[in-house]
Amino acid sequence: MLKYSLLSCLMAVTVIACAQNNHSNKDKVPDDMEVTNNNNLAKATFGGGCFWCTEAQFQYLDGVVKVASGYSGGSVANPSYEAVCTGTTGHAEVIQVTYDTTKITYDELLEAFWQSHDPTQLNRQGNDIGTQYRSVIFYHDEEQHKKAEYYKQKLQESGVYDHPVVTEISPLKNFYVAENYHQDYYNQNGSQSYCYYVIRPKLEKFKKVFKDKLKH
Repeated sequence: MLKYSLLSCLMAVTVIACAQNNHSNKDKVPDDMEVTNNNNLAKATFGGGCFWCTEAQFQYLDGVVKVASGYSGGSVANPSYEAVCTGTTGHAEVIQVTYDTTKITYDELLEAFWQSHDPTQLNRQGNDIGTQYRSVIFYHDEEQHKKAEYYKQKLQESGVYDHPVVTEISPLKNFYVAENYHQDYYNQNGSQSYCYYVIRPKLEKFKKVFKDKLKH
């Protein structure tokens, strides 16, 4: 098992993704959710399996202002959770992170992204199987694109994994905010067995790795 210090340097560790939820609520939060008009704010969009897990982890990072769970990369407009779960819409479950660039960098967010899941699993995370659970970075501009490609190559060359890093790197074309019940899921449902037995251990590991970068 690699030490946390090495994992932090190479931006890599294996974790399990979340299971599906059959909730039928289709109400969505507004697509234009904004915290404030702040020139220091930027956005990043990542998919690392079920968005419940990645959302819970990124919410703890100092400098992260907001995390919205949603869908990206597909061909169907305004998809529902049920449609995305069929694997036929082309969307991935993702989180869109609004962050303060004076407190946290895109490079650090990439580190957290690769720490939050296993980037060598193709179209799955753990027991969650399908293209909707793929490892993916949707970049917002060319600077994000270059950094994502650079760190992916460095991670591959590091030899941390026995298998190739399969993370997709694509331009962001759309982002659809998921239904209300998916937002802030872990904090709202922490007593549920899945949150307690699956998400909580991953979150605790994440907090140990990034203990110097957490909100106080």
